[in-house]
Amino acid sequence: MTSVPTGKLAVIVAAVVALSLALGALGAVLADVLADQVTRTPAGSAAGERPASPAPQPGGKAGQDSRRDGSSAPQGAALATDSPLYRTGRLTDVNCRPGRLPAGDMASYRRFLIRVTSCLNRAWAAQFRKAAMPFTKPRLRIITRPVQTPCGAWNRGADGVYCSTDRTIYLMIGKEQLRNPFPLGITRLVAHEYGHHVQQMSGIWQYYWVARTIAGTTRRLQLSRNSELQAECLSAVFMSTMKDTPLVTGDDWAYTVDWFRKNGAKGWPQNDHGRGPTQAAWMTRGFAKGTPGACNTWAADPRNVT
Repeated sequence: MTSVPTGKLAVIVAAVVALSLALGALGAVLADVLADQVTRTPAGSAAGERPASPAPQPGGKAGQDSRRDGSSAPQGAALATDSPLYRTGRLTDVNCRPGRLPAGDMASYRRFLIRVTSCLNRAWAAQFRKAAMPFTKPRLRIITRPVQTPCGAWNRGADGVYCSTDRTIYLMIGKEQLRNPFPLGITRLVAHEYGHHVQQMSGIWQYYWVARTIAGTTRRLQLSRNSELQAECLSAVFMSTMKDTPLVTGDDWAYTVDWFRKNGAKGWPQNDHGRGPTQAAWMTRGFAKGTPGACNTWAADPRNVT
């Protein structure tokens, strides 16, 4: 057996330790890079996203985790299929009344967006408390021209973006929207982007990220539809709390759902957001049920997430 002099042995040990520390630092940097994601919403449509935050392998087991009430938190695929949010009942009605939105008035438009976001903050904070889950509200940034977000470049034609890197909802007031605002449609857009924040905060996107990294093209499109259709459904759940108010009349809601049925898929040729009739079906379901549990696209029959 060949022996190693004491001095050389010390040098070798030190080198091994240094290498281990370097690899650990590299892993942390890669984890930060992978955490970036973005959702972008074109006018009158839903959003496309790259999910964030690595998590346990889909369907796999992880170390013990717990919620505020001391119960075990879901792990792996259960983050999406069995979220505690699904058992919280109807979304809290916070008596949201964002006010009028006259055409051509920038100050009123900004005030409207801020008030709708404030309503969403209160409604979802209450829902997360019911689920004994931690929650922080997203930031809101209102813009009048495309900007570079921490998640990347602005998509052409987009009216809204949720970026989980800085947990910010970016809402753009375009010239056409300012000239001819449709308050219900604008509220739906804000609520859809907020739905992605709910997915981020609840851990649903943690599963989504890991599932996408090991999926082929067909599976990735399916996962994208799961995410987008759920956000659209969650938006409809929020809209249901204002049912039969001046903002959400029966006729305006029916018109909006019908628009998505006919046009919702036109901006997404790869079918990563769902067909128009599928989008309309999840909107209808969320509005009728009024509960986050009605929006569990992850456990739905794949034929209903096409």
